Amino acid sequence: MRSLLLVTLLMLTGLARAATADGDPATATPPPLQLEPLARFEVSLDAPVWELGQTSDLGKRRIIPITGGRFDGQRLHGRILNNGADWQVVTADGLAIIDTRYLLQTDDGALIYLQTKGYRYGPPEVMRELAAGKPVDPRRYFFRVTLTFETAAPAYAWLNRAIGVGSAMRLGKAVVYDAYLLQ
Repeated sequence: MRSLLLVTLLMLTGLARAATADGDPATATPPPLQLEPLARFEVSLDAPVWELGQTSDLGKRRIIPITGGRFDGQRLHGRILNNGADWQVVTADGLAIIDTRYLLQTDDGALIYLQTKGYRYGPPEVMRELAAGKPVDPRRYFFRVTLTFETAAPAYAWLNRAIGVGSAMRLGKAVVYDAYLLQ
């Protein structure tokens, strides 16, 4: 009986040490998010916007061509090629679910595939003004995106594991957003 008690105490002591060494889930906290500025993206949009209509229970599908633009930051700069689109869905309550896919070409010639996903929404009158191409203060609506990248270029391989976030605004026939890397 004594040896069983001793073994049990040793095991519990070991478990307590392991919990302390590995972190107690009740008291441990994950590291805080930090943002590193990546680049400003200026994305050119053009007509025609293809309205596919109600394609699912979620909403109406719109395809908005991405025809060019630029991106400039400390570690990343170049041009946006004329080959992408926003495969957006607009819900009944006016939420635009952003799903862009396009190709970047850095100033040194590397190709980078970029996909953004996000949301744009606001009061109905503000969304109507945006849709009409009118200038609207970006503080009057919410427009945020996440960014993921793919590239085979060794100099930019770090992007393959990067997650970005961006705060965006619609300016006529362009979307402009400041992107940050999550650290």
